[in-house]
This record gives sequence, C-alpha cells and structure tokens, in this order.
Amino acid sequence: MSLNTFGHMFRFTTWGESHGPAIGATVDGCPPGIALTEADLQPWLDKRKPGTSKFTTQRKEADEVRILSGTFEGRTTGTPIQVMIENTDQRSKDYGDIAQAFRPGHADITYHQKYGLRDYRGGGRSSARETASRVAAGGVARAVLAHLVPGLTITGYMVQMGPRGIDRSRFDWAQIEENPFWCPDPIAAAEWAEYLDALRLSHDSVGAVIEVVARGVPAGLGAPLYGKLDSDLASAMMSINAVKAVEIGDGMAAAALTGVENADEIRMGADGPEFLSNHAGGILGGISSGQPIVCRFAVKPTSSILTPRRTINTRGEELDLITKGRHDPCVGIRAVPVGEAMMALVLADHLLLDRGQTGGVRGVIG
Repeated sequence: MSLNTFGHMFRFTTWGESHGPAIGATVDGCPPGIALTEADLQPWLDKRKPGTSKFTTQRKEADEVRILSGTFEGRTTGTPIQVMIENTDQRSKDYGDIAQAFRPGHADITYHQKYGLRDYRGGGRSSARETASRVAAGGVARAVLAHLVPGLTITGYMVQMGPRGIDRSRFDWAQIEENPFWCPDPIAAAEWAEYLDALRLSHDSVGAVIEVVARGVPAGLGAPLYGKLDSDLASAMMSINAVKAVEIGDGMAAAALTGVENADEIRMGADGPEFLSNHAGGILGGISSGQPIVCRFAVKPTSSILTPRRTINTRGEELDLITKGRHDPCVGIRAVPVGEAMMALVLADHLLLDRGQTGGVRGVIG
C-alpha cells in the first residue's frame, strides 16, 4: 500500500493501524531552528482524543505523543521528525463478528476487493484513529507557521449537525471551546446536545459540517495552475476519514449568486487593498488574497452503529450485522481538530513553496 504521504516541500507520512501497538507520522521538510517539544504538540492531540464527553467514542486513549527524531535541545534540526502515539485501549474482540463480514458504509469491502486481505480490527489503516497522526504532524506545521508568520491563526468549528445549522447572527468566537461540539452558537450547541443524545440512545448516528478559517494568511500563497492553494486544501480535507464534500468560500452556494453579488469588490485602504466581501474564501486564481481563508467540509454519519444493517460476508452470503465496539455518534465532533491540522499542513507547505519560488517578493500596489 503506497500513497501514505501528503505535501510537496513540507511533507508528512502517516503509519500504523487502529489496533496495532502504535501510530505516528514522519514529517520531512521542516526548517531547522523551530522551537518544538512534545508540549507543543500535546494540546492539539488532547483536543482530538476520544472519551472527552458522552458524545464521542468511549475508547480511552491518552494519545501521548513522543518525538523520536528531528529535534535537538528543543529545536528542529531540519532532518525528518518522527512522532509516535501508542495505542493503549484496543478491544479487538469487539470486531470478531466482522472478520468475514463487511460493515455497510465502511471501507471493509473495498479494501478486500483491492488487496484481498484486511485488518478487520477497528478498520486497521482505514480507521479514523489514523487522524491522530495527522494532528501530531499538524502540530509541527503550526510551530513552523508561528515562527514564520506570527499572528496567523487557524480555528475550526461545527456549523451544522445533521439538518440543524447554526444561526450566524449569534456567531461568537469565544463560545467555540465552551461546548463539546466546538460550536460558535451557544443556543445551537444546547439544541444539538439534546438531539445527539436521543440519537445515541437509539443506536443511531448523524453527520456534520465543519468550517475551518485561517486568519492572518499572507497574500501570494499558491500557484497556477496545478499548484493552487484551494485544490491542495480540497485534497487535504477530502482525505480525512468520512469526509464526502469540500467547499472553499461560498462553495456550492456561489452557483446561486449573480456576478454582481459574487464579486468581491476592492478598495484601497491605509495598509493596502481592502476587500468588501469574501465570497471567494480568501483565494483567487488558486492564490491567497490576504483575506481569511475559509474551508468547509461535510462528514457523513458514523457507519458503526448498533442498529442491524443488511450486508454480505466474504462467501457472498447475506446477513444482518450489528457493529459492536465504541464509536462516535457524530464523528464530525472530533473532525474539527483534524481539519485544523490539515489546514496548517497545507499552509506550511505552500509557505515554504512560495519562499523557494519567489523568495517572498510581492507586487507593489499603491
């Protein structure tokens, strides 16, 4: 199985399986001299780890990260950075019933069709457990961004759970970390809690929409035509487990606008160009405009539920299957820090690519 690496100049490769001894990532291309210790990575993993509320899987993983290489005396050396996270709470016995059966909505059947064998324990390599490795790699990317672009911030939050969206007139950045859903609308968060609790108790699940915003991104990141910042962002977000759609800026809603409505008009401000709107999501022609970069992705309902679903086994026999184990009733909750990590990884990659191509030179306006 190849193709486990993402990125161009700043690259990371993830490794490991859900029920193996450990998972991790190798980050290559990190500049030397960046302050980096496990303490810089752990807060991001704590944000993603399971068992933080009754609305996430009750698998108890500390997700303690170790840096095995690439640093010396608290700073990066420019050599590959290896990070490892041990798996400590596997319950492989929960998956005995699916050793020969395919869980509907999972990659079980496609892995079998492609490779002829699969690790059925929690999905092995296809498990969302792999995203912890991305979050660790994203922590390295955040350290690079903090060093090279002080003031750049990346914030993810949930804007929709199932059919229930937030009211943007109540949007409050300060509320995002005050509820288990990373929701900027406190009223919606309270409604979601009641809604998801009922779904959880009825052995069902639901999807979600996550929005990730990067503020303070300099203009000029990305390149035409096949190095577009938005195409790499779309690829990054689409690679996250259970993601089925990605939007930049207004996304699909832009199709309903007229040209007059959609054009992000420009005026000259005291510190340079000022855009009067941001329908484009901070990216024009594949290149960042200096506005906030807005990316949104949809996560499907968790396929592992305790309600019987019709399927087949490897012998082609039909059966009804209940997926046992500990699972998220809304996997979108823990997708928020993963989306943030992927945003950081893409931005770090494009920042280094731009430095290599242009040296940071920019066209003058005014």
